[in-house]
Amino acid sequence: MPIILEGSCHCGAVRFKVASSTPVPYQLCTCSICRKVGGVGGSINLGAHAKTLEITQGEEYIGVYKAVMNRDTKNETIASSERNFCTRCSSMLWLYDEDWPELLHPFASVIDSPELEAPNELVVIKTDSKPNYVRLPEDPKRLYKHYGADSIEDWHKKHGKYIV
Repeated sequence: MPIILEGSCHCGAVRFKVASSTPVPYQLCTCSICRKVGGVGGSINLGAHAKTLEITQGEEYIGVYKAVMNRDTKNETIASSERNFCTRCSSMLWLYDEDWPELLHPFASVIDSPELEAPNELVVIKTDSKPNYVRLPEDPKRLYKHYGADSIEDWHKKHGKYIV
């Protein structure tokens, strides 16, 4: 049975629960969006089942940001993905994309319980966007200029971490 992740923003205005079959925070994204909305190093997203999302407090404080892609170029567009955040403290809560309506991607940084399992190896993606001043964790890791070969679900299944 999938695990229930409980999360909240920094100020406590927004609280939520969601079921996840893929709760190991193994993949750090260092793209410009994740660095700028999630902090200097980037963001770690988990996978969850979108239909199980339950906002238990503060729905009125949830804002949505749709990222600008290829900013300041003739190819500038707005992303289909929605980054949900607390409008009081700016904590990033989860990412949702209508292209994959069954999925929700909570930011690992806002999960309060259970304590998330540390992966044996970190996968770092979008290193082609990482500035030189961003230092990566010392632990074992795999680096990808763009994306790794595995989806979040595939990685969990390969490593025996997928929860049915």
